[in-house]
Amino acid sequence: MPDRAENDWSTQLADIRRQGLWRELLPLQPDPAADHPQFIDGDGRALISFASNDYLGLSRHPALQRAAIAEIESSGLGAGAAPLLGGERPVHQALAADLADWLGVEAVLLFGSGYLANLGIISALVGRHDRIYADRLNHASLVDGARLCGARLQRYRHGDMAHLQQLLARGGSGRAWIISDGVFSMDGDLAPLPELASLAREYHARIILDEAHALGVLGDQGRGTLAHYHLGNEDVAVIMGTLSKAFGVYGAFVAGSQDLIDLLRNRARSFIYHTALPAALAATARVSLQMLRAGKDRRARLHTHRLMLRAELPDAPWLPSETPIQGLVLGDATRAMQVSGQLREVGLYCPAVRPPTVPQGSARLRITLSAAHRRDDLQALVTALREIL
Repeated sequence: MPDRAENDWSTQLADIRRQGLWRELLPLQPDPAADHPQFIDGDGRALISFASNDYLGLSRHPALQRAAIAEIESSGLGAGAAPLLGGERPVHQALAADLADWLGVEAVLLFGSGYLANLGIISALVGRHDRIYADRLNHASLVDGARLCGARLQRYRHGDMAHLQQLLARGGSGRAWIISDGVFSMDGDLAPLPELASLAREYHARIILDEAHALGVLGDQGRGTLAHYHLGNEDVAVIMGTLSKAFGVYGAFVAGSQDLIDLLRNRARSFIYHTALPAALAATARVSLQMLRAGKDRRARLHTHRLMLRAELPDAPWLPSETPIQGLVLGDATRAMQVSGQLREVGLYCPAVRPPTVPQGSARLRITLSAAHRRDDLQALVTALREIL
């Protein structure tokens, strides 16, 4: 029996290789002497990274490092228990209060990761007899949560509000939920949130919004897609945010009404049964939030980087995006891997993104910008892409 299973695994792995979809881990060590996103690979080669979600360049900031060290000396490392069994510390509650104040909501609940948060939100709130309307390019965690909860899942064409309205108009039993990313992680474009909110009101639906790639980057004080569109918290029932992107730390949270947070605390299995975030991460995220709220210059730098990249390569096959996520579509998975490899040869790390992460025929370089990038870093990328493409 084991031999048969291993043969089957070998066949599957061979098929993955044949399709050009083979994946390997690439451990990268941050270069301690560099003041920009430079890493050292296993061969000792220096690589400027255009693959990080550290949008504001805070992950290695000395103030965050000091906060982490101080909390480790006080509280130790692991939380040692689930939040409801003594794993939560006062610093966790302080972080939740800070986040609620920033977003102007009644309460916040911390989770171990964005993936856990999305699974917990959907499984706790959406019933088997409910209806989910989900953007076709939603993050995998939203897709998995929608599938696992057992509700009727209907996926509308990416950003197509006419298609969404057609689906909503058909109606059905149970409650209606619209689930969407605020910023789509592989394309970098924004959800048409004003239109989503209008349809939600018209058809009595509730919106669950994943703001992982929007918070810290868009809107006043980096408050995300809602602030970018000048909408109010009443337009969205549930906001999910992560601490691992613009915050430069790790973890996630859900923001909304007090009733929402109380319900999730009692029903969200991925909260109830997960070990609490280490206190050091909560303490670090508090400092990061202060810097993020005051990070207008960092956000302006991101905008300048994006404009420069597109102006220098106006004819490149860019996806439309107003965010640090810049997709360069190359189509074929093998071609995307070749271009990524050529960039790595000249010291630039831009990994290829291939199916099933993106649709067939849309393999790409997912170039992510950081406020920590220097102009020289951008110019090196532009020069290399001009030669390769």
